[in-house]
Amino acid sequence: MKIPAAFQGRRTGKLVRTLSETDSAVADAPIQSPSNDDELLDSYSKSVMHAVEMVGPAVVNIHTQKASRPNHRGPDSGGSGSGFVIAPDGFILTNSHVVHGADKLEVTLADGQVHRASLIGEDPETDLAVLRINASQLAHARLGNSKSIRVGQIAVAIGSPFGFQQTVTAGVVSALGRSMRSQSGRLIDNVIQTDAALNPGNSGGPLVNSRGEVIGVNTAIILPAQGICFAIASNTAEFVAAWLIKEGRIRRSWIGVIGQNVPIHRRIVVFHRLAADQGVLVSGIEPGSPASRAGLREGDVIVAFGGEPVSSIDELHRHLVAKVIGIPSLVTVIRHTEKLERVVTPEELVRDHQRN
Repeated sequence: MKIPAAFQGRRTGKLVRTLSETDSAVADAPIQSPSNDDELLDSYSKSVMHAVEMVGPAVVNIHTQKASRPNHRGPDSGGSGSGFVIAPDGFILTNSHVVHGADKLEVTLADGQVHRASLIGEDPETDLAVLRINASQLAHARLGNSKSIRVGQIAVAIGSPFGFQQTVTAGVVSALGRSMRSQSGRLIDNVIQTDAALNPGNSGGPLVNSRGEVIGVNTAIILPAQGICFAIASNTAEFVAAWLIKEGRIRRSWIGVIGQNVPIHRRIVVFHRLAADQGVLVSGIEPGSPASRAGLREGDVIVAFGGEPVSSIDELHRHLVAKVIGIPSLVTVIRHTEKLERVVTPEELVRDHQRN
């Protein structure tokens, strides 16, 4: 189709003028000056910085040394870990595995001061220990309430590995309510999982929220899984630390059975209306133990303790706490196909008894 001569050139001219005006506007636009560094810091960075400023001065390095044993050739062995001051008069919280078996303990504060430390007490079952140095008016961290933690909130791991003043990694709380096996074999409950990476030597350091409160004690990392770290919840740490400072140990109870987790036949579960289809098989009994005196036998399957269901060794451990020491407690067992109840009086667990 042929365009009439009256319309030819009109659109082209208008378009050219529009482009020219736009080019002029772009050319005349002022160049924005870059923001300063403070304005570039986002809220996440500021939260991490605030947490480090609040807790960093309380984080310490712990250097351990073990004297060579008789008939052992070679120099003394040593190790290093982290910890943090929890009271201004020199009490320090760290991991049990950091200080266990050490003959000499040295603590380096954030300002570089070095102090000899003494072990107040340790609890391998929760991998926690308390040290003390002869110092006062120290910067200290505040333990927060781990029950208020939510998945996804900011978590900052601070440590002081030997040879470095301080290291900081940040991430989020990945999961709550995890369980982890301690070196003693007991299960540690309410463990916090986070993706804030732990560097070597950072065990025993604090895990901090954005308000600068300690929500956990960094304790382990699963090596095959990159970026998965664990921390003992602050509420557990506060309870254990208080007892270690008061008595130097944690009291737990013991009934004297060797057990293993076993499934229970479905017919027995239905007939006796059991709460779970698993229990703890008594595979051995310590002579003269509370279980022996109560009439428990090898082959019994424990399904309840104190009226609460028991489906595993770990659940039985949860019931064997200090408050049941010397208290007659009802134990429900399945013997063959019969459901029986026996009264057992737990005794205090001592180091020689590393069983149930």
